[in-house]
Amino acid sequence: MRKASLLLWLSLFCTSLFVQIQRPDAFLGYELGTHFSVHQKAVDYFKDVVAKSSNVKLQSYGKTYGGRELLFAIVSDPSNMERLEQIRTNNIAISNNDKTVKLAKQPVIVWLSYNVHGNEANSTETAMKVLYTLAAAKDERVKAWLKNTVVIIDPCLNPDGRERYVNYFNSVAGTVPNPDPLAREHFEPWPGGRTNHYYFDLNRDWAWQTQIESEQRLKQYHQWLPQIHVDFHEQGYNEPYYFAPAAEPIHQAVTSWQKEFQVIVGKNNAKYFDENGWQYFTKERFDLLYPSYGDTYPLYNGAIGMTYEQGGIRAGLAVVTADGDTLTLKDRIAHHFTTSMATLETASAHAEKLLVEFRKFFEQSLQPTTTYKSYVIKAQNISRLRKLADLLSKNKISFAFGVEKTDRTIHGYNYETQKVEPFKVERNDMVINIAQKHGVLANILFEPHTAITDSNTYDITAWALPYAYGLNAYAVKESLNGSFPFVEERQKNLPVIAKPYAWVLPWGGIADAKLLMALQQQNIKVRMAEQGFTIGGLTYKPGTLLVYRAENEKKNHHFQALIEKLLNDNMANFKVLSSGYVEKGKDFGSSSYRLLTPPKVAVLAGQEVSSQSLGEVWHFFEQELNHPLSILNVSAAANLDVNKVNTLIVPDGYYADKLAEQLVPWLNAGGKLILLEDAIAAFVGKKPYQVKRKEEPKSDVVKVNTLQYANRNHDDFSNAIPGAIYKVYLDQTHPLTYGIGKYYYTLKTDANIYEPLANSFSVGLLKPDSYMAGVAGGKVKTRISSGMLYGVQEIGKGSVVYISTGILFRMFWESGKQMMVNGVFF
Repeated sequence: MRKASLLLWLSLFCTSLFVQIQRPDAFLGYELGTHFSVHQKAVDYFKDVVAKSSNVKLQSYGKTYGGRELLFAIVSDPSNMERLEQIRTNNIAISNNDKTVKLAKQPVIVWLSYNVHGNEANSTETAMKVLYTLAAAKDERVKAWLKNTVVIIDPCLNPDGRERYVNYFNSVAGTVPNPDPLAREHFEPWPGGRTNHYYFDLNRDWAWQTQIESEQRLKQYHQWLPQIHVDFHEQGYNEPYYFAPAAEPIHQAVTSWQKEFQVIVGKNNAKYFDENGWQYFTKERFDLLYPSYGDTYPLYNGAIGMTYEQGGIRAGLAVVTADGDTLTLKDRIAHHFTTSMATLETASAHAEKLLVEFRKFFEQSLQPTTTYKSYVIKAQNISRLRKLADLLSKNKISFAFGVEKTDRTIHGYNYETQKVEPFKVERNDMVINIAQKHGVLANILFEPHTAITDSNTYDITAWALPYAYGLNAYAVKESLNGSFPFVEERQKNLPVIAKPYAWVLPWGGIADAKLLMALQQQNIKVRMAEQGFTIGGLTYKPGTLLVYRAENEKKNHHFQALIEKLLNDNMANFKVLSSGYVEKGKDFGSSSYRLLTPPKVAVLAGQEVSSQSLGEVWHFFEQELNHPLSILNVSAAANLDVNKVNTLIVPDGYYADKLAEQLVPWLNAGGKLILLEDAIAAFVGKKPYQVKRKEEPKSDVVKVNTLQYANRNHDDFSNAIPGAIYKVYLDQTHPLTYGIGKYYYTLKTDANIYEPLANSFSVGLLKPDSYMAGVAGGKVKTRISSGMLYGVQEIGKGSVVYISTGILFRMFWESGKQMMVNGVFF
């Protein structure tokens, strides 16, 4: 009797455990697809499933800028979950070319990433359904798939953006969804929910990891290195479904197996879509080139990376499409769920081959067949070199500094001259040998020219890091190995002078700007050298900062102790001088050493403003500089007080003509106006602004339109410039250029160019040899072969800084940050 009771109790107990894994509908309190779930509910559901299931584990990996939790679930067969850590370490060992790991016992790892764009909000709902289906494992096919797969499910890569969208939609939607495309619920207010807290597109941040969400996620990614990664998206609601195989251009580093498996996956997805009569397309629009996407980055790290796109942006819970059909959130969930399951099925069926090819990818990484085997980055700016080292470390790319035989002459492709030239490797030069685990990614990030098979690309076509960091470099065909793991610190001239005349500080990096801020925050007067000078046998460049003891001691008798503490706390590289008499240049009493006014900075926001451009400025000031920044609505520009705001940044955007007129009194009173990209357009032709567009030369030749109907959806290559690198010739005597060098390399994404300023300073010019890399059509090249990109005009007591390219582009264009701090502080 007791035995029967015990069996009955165990049976009831096990049954109750199974029942406790609730469907999303039961847990949420509404049918999945009838309401947009807030992020916390999705998090709570994931935690509830994990608490009640033996085959699911939860990994919390950080928080967003807005404080929301980032997490993923790991699902597999219970037998795999018992040895999960061993599976993970074995997988990393395979990528490390450890031949002792037996592939036969190793499951394939499939990583599913949902909702990187916040307003593509179907994905998180789908993730909950996928989690339940795998955790409950009621279907025998699912049980079989989980025997040889480990599935990682990240329900939302961008909680801040998604919450922005969901909160808006839920606040305006009625009790019944309105499918009319013109209804209010289908139009998000500015800035929309696509981006994260700082308005960054996280889907373009994988390699750069400028955002906290990306950085934390990539740490986890590199601890697993999956064989398959799928990035779930949505596109315009009038579009059908897209899944792999991808479109051209496909980077030449993508292996034949990676391309073959995309076809295998695509055919299996198509089978289920065909059964349901759902429309889809492949091999169009979404290419595999730019290295910082959720499909390309995994590909360049040994995985099968794929993007899936469901029609649905602005669709809400239901919308009538251009075809007259009604697309519902339930439909969208069904489609994403189907491809999720079909991909898992394909992975399970090809697990052995996936692991074999995964191992082969990393074996071949150690024996590269590319043109260049090494890259040498010259140590001309240690500050930016350190930032580059940080980026490479985040991507697990190995590097070293210097070589043992510094007198040896090496030949390499010079990025600056674009010629093969002799050079020598100095002690602090960075050396990257691409015969390494992550050599494929390293080569892609540094290759001077990316081979492009089709100009109809989805993103920028050039990103070589030496240009982005403003560091000269050499691409070398031989294999070089660095000798030292760190930069050699130059011995500092410690303050041994009892009564210094001045402290001299360098200017050439963000750390220098932070030091300037620290000094000004303590009410220390800082001056800037507008000309170079030589003293004590050492030559100092324009832009060098100086702090005079006497003028600062007038207000602070303990000044010397204060500045010495600040300099040491900031680990500053400085010199101490006993005299203001210089050997070459102007003595320190000259007006050439201008007193710097602490900037009181504001930036405009609102409907007219590009949220991405604003986000770059906002993130730069808050997260990198840690400098106060006021964010003002555009309407506030008419009432600026120069005593409260002496520097105004106008981001890229489309502004009403009245803005130019409204700012004139403020400029006359001493304001500094920094116009970014298309913001300049609102000031062209307005007095007293001198900026003028450079017009195309008129031609008397009548052009005949030869466009073929079949090519109507392709970009006109002759007018295309989807992101090309240009060399800008700088006026090195102007403060806007201090610390940058002779040239600035800009990423040009449009054909805008301006006439040199007639009576002001044309600081950055393009010349006929300025084109360096990337796609730029013939007509564009001709149009921008000469003209002004950067200029500075004085108006009254103030000035206008014209910056016509994205110097803070996605926050990975490191050398542009120097131009921004110059514009703000100088």
